[in-house]
Amino acid sequence: MSKMNPSELAKKIGEGLLSFPVTHFTKEFQFDEGPYREHISWLLEYKPAGLFAAGGTGEFFSLTLNEFSSVVKVAVQETAGRVPVLAGCGYGTAMAKEFAKAAEDAGADGILLLPPYLVNSETAGLAAHAEAVCAATKLGVIFYNRDNAIIDDVTLAQLCERCQNLIGFKDGVGDIELMTRIFARLDDRLTYVGGLPTAETFALPYLEMGVTTYSSAIFNFLPDFAQQFYAAVRRRDHEKVYAGLREFVLPYIAIRNRRKGYAVSIVKAGMTAINRSAGPVRSPLVDLSQAELEELTRLIGDRS
Repeated sequence: MSKMNPSELAKKIGEGLLSFPVTHFTKEFQFDEGPYREHISWLLEYKPAGLFAAGGTGEFFSLTLNEFSSVVKVAVQETAGRVPVLAGCGYGTAMAKEFAKAAEDAGADGILLLPPYLVNSETAGLAAHAEAVCAATKLGVIFYNRDNAIIDDVTLAQLCERCQNLIGFKDGVGDIELMTRIFARLDDRLTYVGGLPTAETFALPYLEMGVTTYSSAIFNFLPDFAQQFYAAVRRRDHEKVYAGLREFVLPYIAIRNRRKGYAVSIVKAGMTAINRSAGPVRSPLVDLSQAELEELTRLIGDRS
């Protein structure tokens, strides 16, 4: 069972950098538990404020319910209460409720509610979906605002009134006016998480809008760099932040942008580059080419 109530979770995740661990697979695309445990243990040495197990970077979209339960359970066991574990959750409402229950049974502390599968829908339908998932669990829930699941400040405020365990809002859109409206209306009712791809790029301007934390995929293979970058953001050290962007983050993004789905694939490639392979990505994603892997390895080598 979960060890942290929603209000405690909201406070905790806003205090530091969040990590999005990859999910390790064998060459046969099966969950590789041993290396995954080792990876979680290694990440904890760098003191993230929380871990998102089986999230977007963790290939939630490719996991069966049983695999999902195993991944979350292992993450909970390895963290052993040292940091909160949040689990991905998604698909249609009925399935999302099943994943939420599985996360709770596995001992997770919270849920990241990913967009529903495939369909676009009206705001009222998204609100009903989110409310149903919140009602199905005692865990704290973070709404991930992105792709086909974008809600406005009024709807979000109404959800907050009806769902006390809705504790966070993660933005993957980059609409500055919307974020300003949300923060102006809700203030500290929610914890705000940066969730745009390669969140380091947006971290400094988002801090000015009340977004005190973000989930770093780079943390998987350069945890020390990720934490130093986050510290520079929090103290508003523009010189250090822009140096990190120029020297690593922007060249990294240039590789990431070459193919669809590389936002996940490049993270697993980063693991290979530091000799901590997490295996291949599952289809429909594709791995980086050998030339791209070598280019990324050189880039990472300059920072490690």
